[in-house]
Amino acid sequence: MRSFDVPTAIVVTGTLLLILTAVLLQRRLRRRGFISPVDQATYSTLHRATTAGRHLSDGLTESAADKAGKHLLSMLGAGALAISDRDRVLGWTGPDGTHRATTHSLTTTTLKSGRTTVSTYKDVRCDDLECPLRAAVTAPLVVDDRVIGTLTAYTDDASPGLARATEEVAQWVSAQLELAELGRDRNRVMEAELRALRAQISPHFIYNSLAAIASFVRTDPDRARELLLEFADFTRYALRRGGPFTTLQEELRNVERYLVLEQARFGDRLRVSLLIAPEVLPVKVPYLAVQPLVENAVRHGLANKEGIGHVTITAIDRGTDAEIGIEDDGVGSDPERIRGVLDDTAATDSIGLGNVDARLRQVYGDDSGLVVETAPGAGTKVSFRVPKFAPGVHDAP
Repeated sequence: MRSFDVPTAIVVTGTLLLILTAVLLQRRLRRRGFISPVDQATYSTLHRATTAGRHLSDGLTESAADKAGKHLLSMLGAGALAISDRDRVLGWTGPDGTHRATTHSLTTTTLKSGRTTVSTYKDVRCDDLECPLRAAVTAPLVVDDRVIGTLTAYTDDASPGLARATEEVAQWVSAQLELAELGRDRNRVMEAELRALRAQISPHFIYNSLAAIASFVRTDPDRARELLLEFADFTRYALRRGGPFTTLQEELRNVERYLVLEQARFGDRLRVSLLIAPEVLPVKVPYLAVQPLVENAVRHGLANKEGIGHVTITAIDRGTDAEIGIEDDGVGSDPERIRGVLDDTAATDSIGLGNVDARLRQVYGDDSGLVVETAPGAGTKVSFRVPKFAPGVHDAP
């Protein structure tokens, strides 16, 4: 590890020089007048939009409405802002909270028609002649062609400019809410995939594991006890309730439990080699991404092979990626059949091959899908790559 000290120092020094150069250049540009008020206003608006977008990432909630409201109000330059769903006002940002109670009545027309409406002082019903909030513009918040709420900007006079600005901001908010909905849909799909994968845990494996444990009860009670603990830990991990991601280290630990149980059944017929780079062990991977591939190698690759079978599991550091591979020297398979399994066009009794491939592509993109190399009588190698760091990928709680 010490051999990396010098390049690291060079990178850090270079980064500091770039930052220093950027700061000096910015100061020079300011002195020359290159950072204009327009540029500053543009930066300020983008910063507010980015911040508001982060608050809206969880959907249309009271917390999101309260936190995003002040940034959206600054973008509009109105006197006050209200964000509502179809039933009530979720968030109010402004100097006079008394208008909050009457805001929902202003949204009725917009919720029904899906169009922006302008409310005058007669609609706002404010008795204070000096109140700065005597008019309002209400624009719809639309997700999947459904009006799910409204955004209402209050001012002293609802000009056409404010109406257009409110519509634009509402459309931007709608886009953020639609992204949040897509994120939730993705999580729901992943959870459904995990439930399906848990349901595919081989009954034969469970039966054979328990039979192997039972065979040691009389002859080697200590071995039987150890295997029973491994079986309990394996099923606890496989059926856990948690997030869709775990570390490669935890995933490989469960693979180890699986192989210990299979070796109790196969004995000397099953040989296992592990080539794991320690630096990739903390990398986050989808939960149950590796164990089903190892189970396929044992069940389909080696179970029908005469003599000794060998499974090799590798985890290699590929710079920004980690590459995981499972290779067996078993009976192999027809490549066209495997292609049909991955495309979901062929029936199969494989354990989760298409499931794992679909989840990898869903999270990381098509470049991270499974790569399968096989031929009849030539064994099988299955591999995939995952980035070491990816947005939205977290450990299970």
